[in-house]
Amino acid sequence: MSRKSRTYTDDRRTFLKKLAAAGGATAAVTMAGHSAFAAPETGTSSEPKPQGYRETPHINTYYRTARL
Repeated sequence: MSRKSRTYTDDRRTFLKKLAAAGGATAAVTMAGHSAFAAPETGTSSEPKPQGYRETPHINTYYRTARL
């Protein structure tokens, strides 16, 4: 392998490593930002929020049209 080719390969690998690290750092900052700016929940609702799976009209329509 020539000196020029080896330098090119090393530079490319270094660039890709830095690119991966920057992508991870960006994702970490983005996720941290979401939790910091999340809207606070208010406890003024007298009804508890429904949890779990619910069959709504649009889901029923999907089930009806997806049958083969």
